Amino acid sequence: MDRPNIPLNALRVFEAAARHLTLTQAAVELCVTPAALSHQIRKLEDRLGVTLFRRVPRGLVLTDEGAALVPVLTQAFDRIGDTLDRFSGGRYHEALHLGVVGTFAAGWLIPRLDAFETAHPQIDLRVLTNNNRVSIPGEGLDLAIRFGDGSWPGLEAVPLMRAPLTPMCARHHAARLTHPSDLSGQRLLRSYRAGEWEGWFQAVGLPCPPLRGPMLDSSIALAEMAAQGHGIALLPHPMFAAWQDNGRLVRPFGQTVDAGRYWLTRSQARPETAGMAALRHWLQSICPA
Repeated sequence: MDRPNIPLNALRVFEAAARHLTLTQAAVELCVTPAALSHQIRKLEDRLGVTLFRRVPRGLVLTDEGAALVPVLTQAFDRIGDTLDRFSGGRYHEALHLGVVGTFAAGWLIPRLDAFETAHPQIDLRVLTNNNRVSIPGEGLDLAIRFGDGSWPGLEAVPLMRAPLTPMCARHHAARLTHPSDLSGQRLLRSYRAGEWEGWFQAVGLPCPPLRGPMLDSSIALAEMAAQGHGIALLPHPMFAAWQDNGRLVRPFGQTVDAGRYWLTRSQARPETAGMAALRHWLQSICPA
């Protein structure tokens, strides 16, 4: 069945009339006469073969058919308007919503955002931090940077950088630690990701001592707790280089263990836009393999 050939202007007229429910106000918005609007709406109704409005003494009332058409047109015109708003200075500006695990945002991304903005002024990057638990479609994101093994159903994952874990603590704690066995009896701060301390001790050939105390869902919170002298944290040390530089945290040992890496992820169901590709290429260029 052939679709009716509907002029875009007639749909715009209908959408305005549906918002105001009076021809007079819709005519003012569109800078035409109420009679011209009424003519356009009647032509649209004739083409569709349905009645979109009932005329009442105080204005207009949408029919069921008209009410079904309104939200579709409103959404379409809003999307067109949003897209046109992104054109300025002779180029298209793309908005990207990027979810980022807080540790990577604070420890790596934020210090480099000025460089990205300078290289890609046409991209409006909007960063939303999380604790590594994120839903790209559920939170309206275009992309997400997360930590793990790269295996997430329905997502394409591009590796960005390794982040090996190692014990980190305040300087006065580090002074008492000369060998990994010295950690026995120390307060080892726990992450919500199970098995990390066990993996590190296995890598150094020692049994993991009992783990007690609060469990935290953020490496930044673990780092702050360690920096204040409340225990030893197992952290992705590349993300805390600034903390080491200013002396808030110290690495007492060189041994590390891999528990995953940071990945740039996006939904496989959504094609990559020019802005997404630009961000991906930039991240791959600045992140060590």
